[in-house]
Amino acid sequence: MDRGWELREQLNALEGQPKISVNDLVIRACALALMTHPGVNASLQGDAIRVFHRAHIGIAVALEDGLITPVLRDCHAKPLARIAVESRDLAERARNRKLRVQELSGATFSISNLGMFDVTEFSAIINPPEGAILAVGSVRRVPVVDDTGLGVGRRMALTISCDHRVMDGAMGARFLQDVKRLLEEPLRLLV
Repeated sequence: MDRGWELREQLNALEGQPKISVNDLVIRACALALMTHPGVNASLQGDAIRVFHRAHIGIAVALEDGLITPVLRDCHAKPLARIAVESRDLAERARNRKLRVQELSGATFSISNLGMFDVTEFSAIINPPEGAILAVGSVRRVPVVDDTGLGVGRRMALTISCDHRVMDGAMGARFLQDVKRLLEEPLRLLV
């Protein structure tokens, strides 16, 4: 997450622009990867698998009495700044119990981020009828060995839970590889 963190800091330093969170980067990366991997953007409906061609992403929001997952629609077609504005608005309205009924259903994929609670990694439970959910851990500074030797780098754990009636683990792994690539090459999130 070194380059993603750096890009986020640069974007957040721009005057008059919306603040970008790590979760916004993850939402945008997932939306783009879902367009490349439509089998992950799918659900089991009866005996049939329905594949979606739009990324409506459920964003898990912790409330005092439980969890709610409002839906950010058409993430694949929105720039990062728009995702930042709309996801922040959805989360605030969720906490204030001001969501509209239509904002609580229709997700094709969900993201649960516990990084703000200093959780390194976890497994999220799929929200039926969705076929998958991504669990996002905190961004941590850890010792890293690379071509230049030993150093300190930012790392973040991502874990996908897949409904194997809809997709297999290899399909989920290919999706995760693309999400990882997008986060490691974050300029791709801006184009």
